[in-house]
Amino acid sequence: MKQVHVAVGVLAIAATGATGLWGAWCWWRVRTSVWFWRLLRAGQALIVLQALLGGVLVLIGHKPPGLHVLYGVLPLLVSFLGEQLRIGTAQTVLDGRGFSSAADVARLPEDEQRVVALTIVQREMGVMALTALVIVVLLARAAMTAG
Repeated sequence: MKQVHVAVGVLAIAATGATGLWGAWCWWRVRTSVWFWRLLRAGQALIVLQALLGGVLVLIGHKPPGLHVLYGVLPLLVSFLGEQLRIGTAQTVLDGRGFSSAADVARLPEDEQRVVALTIVQREMGVMALTALVIVVLLARAAMTAG
């Protein structure tokens, strides 16, 4: 069971690191990428699986160092907070452009609607790419404190 926990941890670090780097690149180049979102969700699923496996190990008697548990649980919290920030980015963009709702954007010409949508997606990608990079650091610290 411990080997599975280690293997999933390596996969979580790799997937989340790839997500952070790809998202940062897309953000820098002002590109959208469906693969970014797929990789992000796969990384998040691996993080949840990793935490569940760690919980099972604790329940069956394995005693990890306290810091390992802390660094193993923090990625869940950081991911949740990142999602909350991502959700708020759309309203921030709308407020910044003087729109009270998406209905106001719908009244714009199609090309201007695309600009607003791209701005929202770019900000969302930036928030989640940064979140992924923070999570990679936390996961790496969890691996270093595994004992």
